[in-house]
Amino acid sequence: MLDAIPADLRALLDRFHFDRIPFEALREKLAATKDLDSLHAIVDPITPAPDSAIVPAHARDTDEHRALEAQGRRWIERGELAVVILAGGMATRFGGVVKALAKLGEDTSVRFLDVKLADIERHPGIDVTFMTSFATHDQLSKALVREGVQHHLAPQFASLRLERNGSLFLDDTGRPSPYATGHGDLPEALQCSGAIARWKKKGVQTVLVMNVDNLGATVDPALFALHRTLGGAVTAELVPKRPGDKGGVAALHKGQVKLCEAFRLPKDFPHDAIPTFNTNTLWIDVDALALEERRWTWCVAKKTVEGREAIQLERLVGEMTWWHPSRYVVVPREGRESRFLPVKDVVDLEQSRAEFEAVLHERMGLEL
Repeated sequence: MLDAIPADLRALLDRFHFDRIPFEALREKLAATKDLDSLHAIVDPITPAPDSAIVPAHARDTDEHRALEAQGRRWIERGELAVVILAGGMATRFGGVVKALAKLGEDTSVRFLDVKLADIERHPGIDVTFMTSFATHDQLSKALVREGVQHHLAPQFASLRLERNGSLFLDDTGRPSPYATGHGDLPEALQCSGAIARWKKKGVQTVLVMNVDNLGATVDPALFALHRTLGGAVTAELVPKRPGDKGGVAALHKGQVKLCEAFRLPKDFPHDAIPTFNTNTLWIDVDALALEERRWTWCVAKKTVEGREAIQLERLVGEMTWWHPSRYVVVPREGRESRFLPVKDVVDLEQSRAEFEAVLHERMGLEL
């Protein structure tokens, strides 16, 4: 099936670690499955997480917060925190512009990238790695080099879209169609890029992982210290739900609280009984990123490509909470302390402008 792939596409797949994707096994599994949801559905009993498993972040005007912040700053100054900014994907939602390089409005020169760099600059010495994809890697690298920013890149892997019957999806020109396989590639991508070895040599203990398009997710010394204090290998930031919110939740599964994507839950799961959901901002111990034999769930994502349905099989980084002791912290969503201001497309950009302007001014002194 793969013998007739054009040479340029083969070179792209080789460059972005297609060899690490169990492509044939996934293709055969897809072809043999009648119910696509069964490929990623959680079948064991699952219930909302108990209240005791989720703690609120300390308010800023408390002694507890001040003590955590001071400790977190000391650890940051010692070089114990690194940052990974998820800047991959397929660069389709901002008119083909790589989102990290897209501006936060027509009347400003400030980009998503500028926000993240301004955040990092508040804490000199933090090692930052951008997780890219084949669609964003080269453009982001060139932009960082052009601006003289010291950086490291760890690209997501590349695979090929499929038809429902497991055959290759071909675009209108008859070529196979590549895609990035998701941020669940994170541990392997960091290993391949040399990031984990570099961090261990430098004494990094914890990695903050955040989306490039979440303008509220920033380095927070108090939350860093809280993660270390809580004692889990992973700490996930949750926020209160609003009407219409959909996303992963913290739920109890086989005696352990785990991040569970909404589309994987049983149809009768009581979503309304869970008042919070996952922001995809994670504090992860470096040792938890070590490569081990893990049974990753390859989730089915249906995409419309050139007017036709295509199947992508993707991994999600939140599944790390299934294998490691994990903790859950509810962080602010409202006002200038918000840690969740996602901007997924141009509509979000316009609707959330006032909110993120206030946060960027308060936290980093950025003016749009």
